[in-house]
Amino acid sequence: MASTLIDKQLQHKPVLYQEIIHALQPGRGGYFIDGTVGAGGHAWGILDASAPDSLLLGLDVDPQALDLARERLAIFGNRAILVRASYTSLPVQMAKLGWKSVAGVVLDLGLSSMQLNTAERGFSFLTDAPLDMRFDPEGLITAADLVNTLSEQGLADILYKYGEERGSRRIARAIINARPVMTTRQLAQIVSRSAGGQDRRSHINRATRTFQALRIAVNRELESLEAVLPLAVNALAPGGRLAVIAFHSLEDRLVKQYFRLESQDCICPPPQPVCTCGHKASLRELTRKPIRPQPEEVQSNPRSRSARLRTVEKL
Repeated sequence: MASTLIDKQLQHKPVLYQEIIHALQPGRGGYFIDGTVGAGGHAWGILDASAPDSLLLGLDVDPQALDLARERLAIFGNRAILVRASYTSLPVQMAKLGWKSVAGVVLDLGLSSMQLNTAERGFSFLTDAPLDMRFDPEGLITAADLVNTLSEQGLADILYKYGEERGSRRIARAIINARPVMTTRQLAQIVSRSAGGQDRRSHINRATRTFQALRIAVNRELESLEAVLPLAVNALAPGGRLAVIAFHSLEDRLVKQYFRLESQDCICPPPQPVCTCGHKASLRELTRKPIRPQPEEVQSNPRSRSARLRTVEKL
């Protein structure tokens, strides 16, 4: 079973594969970073397109993902440098390699098929498993910790802020009343009973928003994304490119706002007649509107349907 899963992961192309290669335009002799290397799909494309002498640093906190990436990228030998670390340590990892700047950075913020399909990781409610949801299995906080220790208000705030769940208070109250909640199926059933089985607006299972919110909170995804964007831009050489794939509106909004801000000179309030901020643009937006997957990709990989790619170039 495990080997079958690995085979499928190694054969599968990641979301927006061709679009990422086109966006980064990898060339010979460059340094590149895949901050969310996963199973190594985007990294493979970058190394292949920039053969024979470019180098790529792949970062991931998930050891299972890194095992897949090592197998997939073995063909490139020492051109692929894989490190178990968060992308927020990007400057530290570059310093260890003696890299001053890079030609391109890619961040694929999505939950991988491998993580979803590994039941014991607790990311999906389609199979029953412990409520875990940690990208890094050595992380201190699990989803079970949050649902069983937070106050009703604290839990409702997470569901509303990170899941955009309008029924957050009702769901939080139901979770509190059902404690202890230890498995994915138990949680999904609680959400379904308290909020209904399907969101009429989006036609998705109501538990989806709750699971998304808890996963984001467990892994501090938005805080990490907010931290890494300026780090990635600082790492780029002039003309270098940063490509980010987001999968929900919270991530995409954060990326868009940062790219938009850093592509402007003056950021003073509009009514102000004279600029006093001294802000200078450091980026050029290459995608004012996000690139979405083609229908063919969505058909072959339904999980890609919510992907949104934004790219910038350093001035």
